Order: sequence, then structure tokens, then C-alpha cells
Amino acid sequence: MNYFVCETCGVQYDKSTVEPSECKICTEERQYVSLSGQKWTTLFQLVASNHFNNEIIFEEERLHSIKTVPTFGIGQNAYLVQNRHFNLLWDCITYIDNQTIAKINELGGINAIALSHPHYYSSQVEWAEAFDAPIYIHEDDKEWVTRPSEHIVFWSGEQLILQEGLVLHRIGGHFKGATVLEWQKNEKEGILFVGDIMRVVADRRWVTFMYSYPNFIPLPANIVKRIASQLDTFKFEKLFDAFHRVIEKDAKERVQISAKRYIAALENKLFET
Repeated sequence: MNYFVCETCGVQYDKSTVEPSECKICTEERQYVSLSGQKWTTLFQLVASNHFNNEIIFEEERLHSIKTVPTFGIGQNAYLVQNRHFNLLWDCITYIDNQTIAKINELGGINAIALSHPHYYSSQVEWAEAFDAPIYIHEDDKEWVTRPSEHIVFWSGEQLILQEGLVLHRIGGHFKGATVLEWQKNEKEGILFVGDIMRVVADRRWVTFMYSYPNFIPLPANIVKRIASQLDTFKFEKLFDAFHRVIEKDAKERVQISAKRYIAALENKLFET
């Protein structure tokens, strides 16, 4: 019996004697199946290969990023947010080994895990079991959980306060239960973690919105209008996406400007071509 892992997206499946026939994450239109076909591995095989390791990088006070090198699966990074004696793992990556566990324990361990959307569920249950931590997933994305666990807490509604200063917001769009994390680091500084519910673009002054990034399927203008309106009620100066792209200042303003540009393009008001 093995917990098989899809090599393309890095999501781990429930225990079985044979490989799943397909990855339901990758065969859905927001993802893709590799050109080389559906391939499976296990976390045990990944660790035994001695090919991977996790880099835990200090980003700023009480914030570290965690990324697997070389890249595996989609290639996102997770974040360890240290908030008032409460450590939150924001989003997840597939690879986890004893060295990773030891390093994170040196930083105070993990008290809870929260996910932005199904593409980053990865081996979330392995992480939850290693640190005895609950996993918070919006109930609207319950159908995408590939490995059930008693650690998973399905929350409902538009927001969930994990601790004072740490708030999950369901904003939808990329997935119905798509979630962002608002971290009020102190009275003056707030950070928004968005996974790829929004993506920071190349020049770090704009964000974009997509239903599918690999397949270039945009979100409708009315959905982005709603998301922008919701985000306008949050307090944040910085924004971190899932791929080490950061808007360092005036992030809230930049998100609103980006949404207006995006909507104008879809409504044929931005350019003529």
C-alpha cells in the first residue's frame, strides 16, 4: 500500500495498492497532464533519491519561505508565518523529510496549516501528521481533497480568524473556495498571502487574475470586480504570491489598479488591436 503522488502537480493520494488511473487535479481544465503522460511517485521514493532538499529562507522578521530544490511538481513555495506564539504554514509543498521537520521545529514548529486552493494541497496530511497540526480548507473545495484525514478542518463562510492578526478570506475566482491570508503583522504593517489566486507579474508592480494559468483561461470581468471590491476592505501593504514574487509597498493600491486594467482589457476599453 502506498500514498501515490502525482509527479506533475505534486498532490498526494490516499493509500492504495495500485497507482490511480488518473490525477483528478491534473485532468481538470485548470491544470494539465504532462506531455510524457501521467506518472506517479511516492514521498518515500523522493526522500530515498537524495535528489531533493527544502530551502528554508528568512524573508523578514517572523516570516520564512520554504521551497523544494530542485523544483518538484508545480514548484510553489510555502510560508511559515510566526504570529504571537502561533506558527502557521501557509500553503504546502510535497517534499518533507526529517531535516525539514528539525529545522521547522527550531523555529517553533507548526500550529496550523491553511491552504489557498487544491493545486497546493500537496502532501498536506504528511505535514499535519509530522507537526500534529490541523489543516484549514474551505468547504467549497472539499471535493478536491485526494487524501482524507482527521486533521482536515473544513471551514465555511467568507472569513475565518485563526488567531488575532491571522485571517483567512474566501475570495473565490481561481477555485470556488479560493482563499487568501491576511496577516496583520503589527498595527502599521499588513501582508496579504495569495498563493496564485492572484499572481504578481514580472515587473512586481501589477497582479493578474486567472481561472487557469497554464491554459491561459481568464476570469470574467464581473468576478474580478467582486474580488477587487472584497480585497479593498483588507489591510495590507505587502503582497506575497506562491512563487517568491513580492509587491513590497503600496500593494493594496497596486491590486486595485491591476484589477481596473484587467477589467478594461476584457471589456475592450484598454486598447485597440
